[in-house]
Amino acid sequence: MKVLGVIPARYGSSRFPGKALALLGDKPMIQWVWEKTKKAKTIHQLIIATDDKRIFAAAKKFGAEVVMTRKNHPSGTDRIAEVAQKIKCDLVVNIQGDEPFLNPQSIDTAVKALMAQPRFHMSTLCEKIEKFDDLKTPNVVKVVFGKENQALYFSRYSIPFNRDQIKTVTHYKHIGLYVYRKEALLRLVRYPISPLENAEKLEQLRALENGYRIYVKPITYSGFGIDTPQDLLKAKRWLKIKSNL
Repeated sequence: MKVLGVIPARYGSSRFPGKALALLGDKPMIQWVWEKTKKAKTIHQLIIATDDKRIFAAAKKFGAEVVMTRKNHPSGTDRIAEVAQKIKCDLVVNIQGDEPFLNPQSIDTAVKALMAQPRFHMSTLCEKIEKFDDLKTPNVVKVVFGKENQALYFSRYSIPFNRDQIKTVTHYKHIGLYVYRKEALLRLVRYPISPLENAEKLEQLRALENGYRIYVKPITYSGFGIDTPQDLLKAKRWLKIKSNL
């Protein structure tokens, strides 16, 4: 099976404009993501998909394959679909451009999970939530899934709601990496933005509302996404500590 990896990168983020080019150490964040993903063993071709000439030029400078896409895509999923429809492949991996510390082995885990689950349309990752602050902030997306690891719902709210404060209840953070079967991806973007997707501002809910089966694989993950300038400062501190070890 040929696996295509796509990193969608736009300049106009509402919470952090230009974050793809924000420097982390001596490299723009998008370069960190690209270098990490290049180490994944299951990715056969990797492309950065952008609508901005500044990101395009930066990606070319550090040696990435990059394509310009339309500016009017409502989500990263729509942007990667524009790229994937022109390339012969079986699976498409959506790698978030704001996850500079993503482990390449985690990408391989998600890809292999979908390969092993022919009944599923997509796969994604999650990790156990250990910090109370992560449980309460809407910037950390939560996921609940059933016994066969099929996603039931994603939310910015702390789900499941632990009414009686039962100690055995486990909460999971969603890690925003997706693997799609190509035909499922191209069909998905033809659906309109769904009510739940619009309410939570989570594009994966469009898939659930249209009957897609999403396999959720728990992993141990030490990284974090960068959504705000404050997150970037946290990443710089984390990188400094790591370099001094």
